[in-house]
Amino acid sequence: MKQKAFFLVVYVGFLQLMSSLVSSAFDRSEFPPSFLFGTATSFYQIEGAYLAGNKSLSNWDVFTHLPKKIVDGGTGDVADDHYHWYMEDAKLMHSLGANSYRFSISWSRILPRGRFGEVDSIGIEFYNRLIDAILLKGIQPFVTLNHYDIPQELEDRYGSWLSPQIQ
Repeated sequence: MKQKAFFLVVYVGFLQLMSSLVSSAFDRSEFPPSFLFGTATSFYQIEGAYLAGNKSLSNWDVFTHLPKKIVDGGTGDVADDHYHWYMEDAKLMHSLGANSYRFSISWSRILPRGRFGEVDSIGIEFYNRLIDAILLKGIQPFVTLNHYDIPQELEDRYGSWLSPQIQ
């Protein structure tokens, strides 16, 4: 828990530093009004909460738990805990002056069994809350539908995301 708290302090400090650098580094009037200043994330690198709601394991969840696959043994189980801190993250993006946010959707969160199960309403509700939070801050959402993750059940059945049966 101490490591998580330390990471969050460093993360918030970094965002505050970036905010001050960005605000003094350029004049937004030099860009057209339609120019998007954005941030971007990948679900596995930021969401955490790897089994919250009805989320199933993704291929990345399984891979990072295999011995010696990740040098320091790290996983995305907690990551930045964006799943629980998305409101604060929206505030931080707004404080940076971002007006767009590109994020990916965890298919394991909304389709835990891939094509062999139902859509998970808890996962859908999370992404709806996230989108609502950033829209309220004047930030335009851009959704990446596939960031090389799939429910582990599809990996087990078909071998990998390269299989034509998954695409």
